Amino acid sequence: MNKSILVIAAHADDEALGCGGMIARHVAEGDHVSLILMADGVHSRPGASRVDLDRRVAAAEKAHSILGIKIVHMLGFPDNRMDSVPLLEIVQVLEPLIKSIAPSIVYSHYHGDLNIDHRRTYEAVMTACRPQPGSSVKEIYGFEVLSSTEWGLQPGGSFSPSLFVDISDQLAIKIRALDAYSEEMRQVPHTRSIDHAKYLAWHRGNSVGVAAAEAFVVYRIIQ
Repeated sequence: MNKSILVIAAHADDEALGCGGMIARHVAEGDHVSLILMADGVHSRPGASRVDLDRRVAAAEKAHSILGIKIVHMLGFPDNRMDSVPLLEIVQVLEPLIKSIAPSIVYSHYHGDLNIDHRRTYEAVMTACRPQPGSSVKEIYGFEVLSSTEWGLQPGGSFSPSLFVDISDQLAIKIRALDAYSEEMRQVPHTRSIDHAKYLAWHRGNSVGVAAAEAFVVYRIIQ
């Protein structure tokens, strides 16, 4: 039976960095993947213009076509200032969307990321997906995003995954999606580089005996 999968990311490119291979694998297995993007990832930058936003949206559309995502919701919360919006207001926007999509599995940010929008997104997701009677959500996982997860200094320790998804057959698709976001990527030795994304996938995979993998923190599984 095909599954309804929902990825909730703070900015366009987080989905490709954090779980692009997983998305491609779900699509290959016949699952339906929806995406919610919380903020635009552009307007907090000095001198950002409508042209910059249009380029980011065009890059996102290309990446989503590569990954196989058909439905995308862009919510337009203030970029890198989501903490300026009361959590309740974010949840009130997010909750009905989740209900209408009715996913069984949700992927979102790790709670300890450096980026404030990532942390705010995590809080909103866990609130909107609280386990009430009749909820469709049975599994929630947190992904890692290069240049945020490994730079986080939150209490409770660093990212320590317990779910590893084999993306050996999907790594090339993930890298193509990251290429679509070329303006957001950096050159080595920066952590958010194409090369480092490959190294991380190889490292996560080799850690569990496969060629390439993405790793996740398990937040909830209901069986």
